[in-house]
Amino acid sequence: FVADLPTITPPPKKRAMRDKLVSAPTAAPPSAPRSPVQAPLQAPLQASPDRGGLAGAPDAESMAAALDAHPDYRVLRRLRPRLDWTSAQGQAVCRIIVLDTETTGLDQTRDKIMELALLRVDVDVDSGLPVGAVQVYDGLEDPGMPIPREVQDITGIDDSMVRGQRLDEERVLAMLAGVDLVIAHNAGFDRPFVEARFPEARTLAWACSFADIGWKEQGRGSAKLESLARDLGLFYDAHRAEMDCHALLAVLATPLPKLAHTGLAHLMAQAGKPSYRLQATNAPFDAKDKLKARGYRWSAEQKVWHTRVGDGKALQAEFDWLKEHAYHQRSAVVQFEKLDAQVRYSSRPGEMLHHQL
Repeated sequence: FVADLPTITPPPKKRAMRDKLVSAPTAAPPSAPRSPVQAPLQAPLQASPDRGGLAGAPDAESMAAALDAHPDYRVLRRLRPRLDWTSAQGQAVCRIIVLDTETTGLDQTRDKIMELALLRVDVDVDSGLPVGAVQVYDGLEDPGMPIPREVQDITGIDDSMVRGQRLDEERVLAMLAGVDLVIAHNAGFDRPFVEARFPEARTLAWACSFADIGWKEQGRGSAKLESLARDLGLFYDAHRAEMDCHALLAVLATPLPKLAHTGLAHLMAQAGKPSYRLQATNAPFDAKDKLKARGYRWSAEQKVWHTRVGDGKALQAEFDWLKEHAYHQRSAVVQFEKLDAQVRYSSRPGEMLHHQL
């Protein structure tokens, strides 16, 4: 990636939906002595039109490297979308779509897609790295309703940009055809919107790079996409669907800090395993505080505490915890839902099962 001129990141704006963390650079304390790297920044610098940089100054990458080597600075480089991956290919590939939507709001029963972006690329199963060319689609669509002001502020998309626009259905369906896995960074949000617009997507396997990777266990301070990119020394113009897709692909093509494979490899492996939604059916009222502290959520519609677990081993451990801490060793039957990649993160139910504690 090519570095832009070092800039000072402005303070974060408050987001109304899918808020993503942005941090400002840390300045040295007023009493800290000036370092040799800091000194040149005190003098006025003039642009050099022939070099596209600063008159009498080294090129941008040299300046960035000098700052990066100084303990008081951390340099972020602008993400440059990578459209061709020259990674070595093994015997098998997984064809994936990286997907993002921008919508008029959060209500999947009322709001509509106003931008859809897809990246289609093959991933080597052995290395977990993309191989070959990346196919790109990005389109706007008139949602048939005014775009709320707060959504315009977040995305930069206004009514004039989408007026009369329509997604290229033939192109979208062609890109989705034959895909092994669709990846979104909040699949529980994106999938219902996409399936409402393109029912053909209901037959596809989906993965969520936000929920299916334990980012905190990997040492990341946040699972939000901008933060994950920043941990790799990258920044980008967020909240537009295509750039969010490019950022996600860059993040997932990087080896995870505490595992020997990439985020893509992790998601491909997890997609083949079932996960579970466990309900603390008819749990005693006095167990609510323990359930909440354990991470269970209350469903007002179903009137039950529930949680998600990633595999059969974790499910059994949760059964044991419920019997001891929620039901106080009393006999009980709990309901759980088995989810595979075809229904996970959709609005459709999985296989409903029961277990005697």
